[in-house]
Amino acid sequence: MIVDAHCHAGTGGNRMTGPWDTSAPLDRYLRRADQAGIERSVLIPVFHDDYRKANREVGGIAARRRDRFWAFCMVHPVSDRGRIGDLVREAVERFGARGIKVHRHDAPITREVCDTARLFRLPVLYDVMSDTSGIELFAPAYRDVDFIIPHLASFGDDWRAHVALIDQLVRHPNVYADTSGTRRFDYLVEAVVRAGASKLIFGTDGPWLHPGAELTKVQLLGLSPAEAALVQGGTIRRLIGEPADQAPDHRLASQWERSPARLARRPFAAGAPAR
Repeated sequence: MIVDAHCHAGTGGNRMTGPWDTSAPLDRYLRRADQAGIERSVLIPVFHDDYRKANREVGGIAARRRDRFWAFCMVHPVSDRGRIGDLVREAVERFGARGIKVHRHDAPITREVCDTARLFRLPVLYDVMSDTSGIELFAPAYRDVDFIIPHLASFGDDWRAHVALIDQLVRHPNVYADTSGTRRFDYLVEAVVRAGASKLIFGTDGPWLHPGAELTKVQLLGLSPAEAALVQGGTIRRLIGEPADQAPDHRLASQWERSPARLARRPFAAGAPAR
């Protein structure tokens, strides 16, 4: 099963500065995702000044299509201070939320967010906006919480952030990255080579980025059948508590033989980093 682990939905609040805080319609996205073979999508609210309202809207969309969607709730670490647990509890109990989204554009992640994730055993999707330094603080402090860093740490194409995060993927067992919006292909290759395919999660940042184009980047890595199954759905399903797929499709084996990821491993042969 191919799962898009990062797709926005719903409408924004009072601000309308761009698509990211105005609206995220799913009609064209769903047609494109179906054509690409994406069977499930994780829905996330857009920026909002009232995340309780945004979570209810996105949770309702997911609840009406339980065969197609899972939902993450979103919180503002500062504006929602003191009630983050209440917001997440409502999202979990009413709509079956599977994770928590935090964006550094709102505010940096806090202990309250991490404690809430620990309490409800939910992964945290945290957009660090290229500032990877905080990962060195919250990842070791909350070893029992899984953190997914979207865009390989930078939607803004900051190669320094990509390099820093790849090192953190290797060192921190509870830190993962999603592929959405990552334009520098060789850093995706390096993430697989150094950290292992189990640390990379397919996402699109839909509906604004084309799901087929984002999936093609992952498929061009030419991962082994087992690795492809992890990146394209296995790891995110494990993190949100969904059962694993059946054995991967071994028809992908010939693609693996000539893949960028396999060829990139050759120089590492004897001294490859542990995974």
